[in-house]
Amino acid sequence: MNSKFVRQNIFPVLAAFIWGTAFVAQSVAADLVQPFTFNASRAFVGFGFLLVLCIVLRIKDKPQYDRQYYIDLIIGGICCGIALTLATNLQQKGLETTTSGKAGFITALYIVLVPIFGLLLKKKAPRMIWLSVALAVVGLYFLSINEQLSITVGDLYMLVCAFCFTGHILVIDHFTEKVSGVELSCLQFLVVGILSSLGMLATESPSWAGIVSCAGPILYVGIMSSGVAYTLQILAQKGSNPTVVSLLLSLEAVFATVSGAIILHEVMSGREIFGCGLMLVAVVLAQLPSSK
Repeated sequence: MNSKFVRQNIFPVLAAFIWGTAFVAQSVAADLVQPFTFNASRAFVGFGFLLVLCIVLRIKDKPQYDRQYYIDLIIGGICCGIALTLATNLQQKGLETTTSGKAGFITALYIVLVPIFGLLLKKKAPRMIWLSVALAVVGLYFLSINEQLSITVGDLYMLVCAFCFTGHILVIDHFTEKVSGVELSCLQFLVVGILSSLGMLATESPSWAGIVSCAGPILYVGIMSSGVAYTLQILAQKGSNPTVVSLLLSLEAVFATVSGAIILHEVMSGREIFGCGLMLVAVVLAQLPSSK
């Protein structure tokens, strides 16, 4: 198993696992603090964690970067940060008026949007990948949707959120070949923290007591979900097909369901197990070598 395989396949699955299991912590946090407050706090925790890592790597490797590197790093960090700020806060806002199942399904539609927008950027995906995407969407439907379909304001927030996550993935795909993945992730969370703080001060009434009461979930999500998982995503996308990476990242829905069953003792229905199975088949198909 070479390092490239680990980076392009294991890293996104680990990221999806962290995001899926972090759902429990995010659910707890949602009852204690408001969306912008939570996202600003987790972003600054992630930024602090990654800043220390960046300093350690700089001391260890002593890289020599030119002026263009720093220009690309700043532009990339700002673009990734804006896309991620919009995506995470729209998602949190949408959860106020839609179910978590529908939210997960609509958000994960980025696995369809990524290859579609990729075509516009001349990034073609093999036919087997399109088949995998179709199977994954069907699997997500069975896994996430248990109620009668209807459209709410929250669903519209989630749809815009899916477009923002698509933009985030494609922006990473553009900049990850030019700059350090760890430094790009660090800068994007500084941007997320600043923008979310502005939203918090403008629309919410944060209290230090509320943040302290939510310290556990904020630290876990900030370090693991923000600091570690998003960095794994950036490292995984270097030299990879963004459609394949987005498909692996969508396993977050599977891990969220399984972790809910294990940690919260929720019972998985036959429908959910069938959905998990379809998504796993889709991921396996995406890894098969395609014929010319």
